[in-house]
Amino acid sequence: MSTATNVEATAVNTIEWLAAGSKTIVVPVYQRQYRWDIGGCERLLSDIRAVAREDDSHRHFIGSILSAEDGPSSDADLILIDGQQRITTLMLLVAALHHAIRDADPVTAGELERVLVRPDDPSRTKLRPHDAWAELYESVVLDRRDDVDRESRFDDNYAFFRSQIHVDEVPRIWRGLQRLEHVSITLGTEANAQQIFESLNSTGEPLRDHELIHNYILMGLTHAEQVDVESRYWIPIEKHTGEAIGAFWRHYLVLMTGREVAANGEHGVYSAFRKSFPRVDVTRLQADAENWRHFAEIYGILLDPSLAADAELTQQLRYVNTFGRSSYPLVMSAYSDHVRGVIPREELIETLEWIQALHLRRTLVNLPGERLIARLCRARAAGRDSLARAFARITPSDERVSAVLKYSELPHAAYVLGRLEGVDDVDGFDVEHVVPAAPGDSWSGDGLRPWSEYSEDEQNSHRALAPTLGNLTLLEQPLSERVFGSPFPVKRDEAYRRSIVPATRALADSTSWSTASISQRTLSLTNDVLRIWARPALPEIDDDGLTPILDAVRRRGWPAGSASSTTSSTAESAGRSQTSSTSSIGSSGARGPTPGPRLSGTAPSTAVRSTTRWPGKGSGMTSTTPTSSTWAGTRTT
Repeated sequence: MSTATNVEATAVNTIEWLAAGSKTIVVPVYQRQYRWDIGGCERLLSDIRAVAREDDSHRHFIGSILSAEDGPSSDADLILIDGQQRITTLMLLVAALHHAIRDADPVTAGELERVLVRPDDPSRTKLRPHDAWAELYESVVLDRRDDVDRESRFDDNYAFFRSQIHVDEVPRIWRGLQRLEHVSITLGTEANAQQIFESLNSTGEPLRDHELIHNYILMGLTHAEQVDVESRYWIPIEKHTGEAIGAFWRHYLVLMTGREVAANGEHGVYSAFRKSFPRVDVTRLQADAENWRHFAEIYGILLDPSLAADAELTQQLRYVNTFGRSSYPLVMSAYSDHVRGVIPREELIETLEWIQALHLRRTLVNLPGERLIARLCRARAAGRDSLARAFARITPSDERVSAVLKYSELPHAAYVLGRLEGVDDVDGFDVEHVVPAAPGDSWSGDGLRPWSEYSEDEQNSHRALAPTLGNLTLLEQPLSERVFGSPFPVKRDEAYRRSIVPATRALADSTSWSTASISQRTLSLTNDVLRIWARPALPEIDDDGLTPILDAVRRRGWPAGSASSTTSSTAESAGRSQTSSTSSIGSSGARGPTPGPRLSGTAPSTAVRSTTRWPGKGSGMTSTTPTSSTWAGTRTT
């Protein structure tokens, strides 16, 4: 035996340790659920059979068991800090042996019963799991199942042991069980249970971040305090967040710290939590837990927007969910302030609209959406105006979006078309391609000339514009299936005229459909896109790597010649001048520097190139920018 100031470690016989005394071995509330599967039970049974075949000197070591007394009294419970998975599985095996032999061998059955139940009360088991599943465990061990049709690891593993053990084999397996040993580590009152637990657990099945947070919150409390915090705070948090509890803690920490928290790596979320919430007394812990529960409830609303206070908030949260959960920290912050009366409902909806505009516009111009929300959380802490400016700086400009919409595939098409066309619930609708993505030989835009007679350039142009905004609409699924792949006149007469969507019905007014029709409709819908997914109306330019700054003010330390680089035009006005010089796709579609299929009926145009001197490491750095229209659209470089 080795002894430290607050830790006592002793090598013991496992069965004798379990059977000794009248103490109840309690699994604390912070422990994770029982997880052993059939494979683990099979290996355990195989090891026990193997040691049973050896002579009496052989023993089998099952590791260490960490526990602590729950108070100074002699009859205090023994709190099982580490080892509950192994101890629970052993108890299920002992129960299977007991139930198999109790009628045939009362003496052995009595020895087995000493391990399972308290000597002063046979109706109480020696091992007491978490209250949430204690009754389930006891019904198995005490054989009170009543053949209930249910699923649990307790039932499954017990049933496995019963199926593998014949009554004649019970004495041999019992002999193997009696040769198991472990190191019993008992902690004193001043020992750091959390540190010791993490060290021991590092070689076993790794705990997930939220499980480590759970342990960290509760481990320093008494058992009574643990039960109270668990029932009042942790269980509601689990209820609200469900399987997303790990993501909840990460998003909550981003909100609180204004810093990105890694979702991968070695327990990045848990490490961030410990830094944000150092060990405190139970009063402070409960105050923090009130806040955690509050944000968990909001998180549950974000996961299921139907729980929101009104229909408009429900719809807005569903819109935000189109882009995933990355913006949840910012949404939680704004929603919390609204619930607490800090901001009006209109400001919350405004923030949700800004989030959608940010994600859609950045997706359109092919910019990453990662690592943006933490900076927005920091900006929001300084007030609405600060948040608006932060959004404006990282949300692509109208000019940039207008140019890209002409030729780029429309992302999140059902969501975009639903908002544009006034369809709140797009279930039951298909995203209809007026020109199919892969037209068949019989497809026709006018009912006269089939696809097979289109020139190669015409076919390439139609295919290139097929996934763009002007060629898409929402169509009821039965109508969509009826006219799938049909020529435009058939679609127009048999589907579009019958649709309940006004924008789709409007297509029935067209006599034919071509690339010029697509371009014209794109230009018309672009104004609606810019209005619905609007940037904050501020003079800030979108300087997140989107446009060059042409109106830079000369500063000390800039290289010679940099003064000539400053102009009176801003980056936004430069973008507008480039866009205004671009003729529509119907009249100009010549190939430019960016490769792409040329539209039919177009003629090449000469690219006028202008040179702008940039302030950089040397005054000789220049930027060459095309200012004419190209097939790929005007790009603000």
